[in-house]
Amino acid sequence: MLDDKAKSLVTRLIRDYYSSATVAPPDIARREFGFGEFDKKISYRHMSFKDVPALARYLVESAPPFVSYSSAEYKDPSARPIENKGFIGAELVFDLDANDLNLKCTPSHPSFWVCPNCLESVKAETIRLVEDFLIPDFGFSEKDIRANFSGNRGYHIHISSEEVMGLDRHARRSITKYISGIGLSAEAFFPTIGIRGVQLRGPKPSDYGWGGKISNAFVKALNEGTDSVVGLGIERPIAARLVKKRSDVIFGITTGNWDKVSIPKKAEFWENVVKSIAISQSDSIDSNVTNDPSHLIRLPGTIHGDTGLVAKEVGILGLNRFDPTVHAIAFQKGTITVQTGEVPEFSMQDQSFGPYKEGSTVELPTAVGVYLVLKKTAQVK
Repeated sequence: MLDDKAKSLVTRLIRDYYSSATVAPPDIARREFGFGEFDKKISYRHMSFKDVPALARYLVESAPPFVSYSSAEYKDPSARPIENKGFIGAELVFDLDANDLNLKCTPSHPSFWVCPNCLESVKAETIRLVEDFLIPDFGFSEKDIRANFSGNRGYHIHISSEEVMGLDRHARRSITKYISGIGLSAEAFFPTIGIRGVQLRGPKPSDYGWGGKISNAFVKALNEGTDSVVGLGIERPIAARLVKKRSDVIFGITTGNWDKVSIPKKAEFWENVVKSIAISQSDSIDSNVTNDPSHLIRLPGTIHGDTGLVAKEVGILGLNRFDPTVHAIAFQKGTITVQTGEVPEFSMQDQSFGPYKEGSTVELPTAVGVYLVLKKTAQVK
């Protein structure tokens, strides 16, 4: 829990930020809003605003640590219960969080801490969601896709084309199942897998959808070496044989011939490989967010109360260059003095800080000090 001194400081900074920031969600009069306290991300909801100036006044007066809004549009967004709001339509939203990626760095730091590998990995997953699924498989155009940094350790993707606004929960669930590779079977991609004495025919890298993804992922693993092939659930001796004959295997895959290396128990073997590739290829999206049109999501341009960073609209073309520790800084001026706990070395505002030992007293740029305070690894002096 934050102490009163920290709450007072951060609330003042948030109020100052909103006094000059422009927060302008699309179709604002049709959106439901929710607001949170430092210890709860949504404390109250079912609120609405007729226009951007009305929202701006509220943000300055209340200085909420968390601001969320609906991906759905309603005739009466403040009505209760939700059934009385008059549903018009809802954007298709994907929520990607570094904590859901099972990253190798996770055991090396607390779950609330976000290291450079966390940020780069979740950004890569976000780009892959767009470039490997949403555009090629579903046919969405770049102009219909918005990418936002969540303000903490992930990204939100919004799609607002007419085709998705009317999708029901079942259709949205089908989309998340497809992207996650749920229900994939080797037999669907290897039609001769159970036939003795017949060449194993399989997908080619040029194939549409999951067939192409499976073959490209396997080729990529072969090119990266034995460890990557083992990562697909293949025993090391077989993986080594596959890598040794990599050129022949890859050439065979490009023509649909997956039988360049003798594999025992082919059906079981390739079934396990397909499942492994599906897991590694699928994006770790929060299906509850995508499937539920009434879900509230972080409002771009607002402060995230766990970091003091801005939940910033990035854009698809800007994702590669975006660095939240540089480009999502809200509190640009001044310094504060804090007493830290154990803090690893980290970077923010193009500067390195730490590591700090328990009980260290340091003067830090405001954004950096607030970040540590909100991460509960420091106290305001």
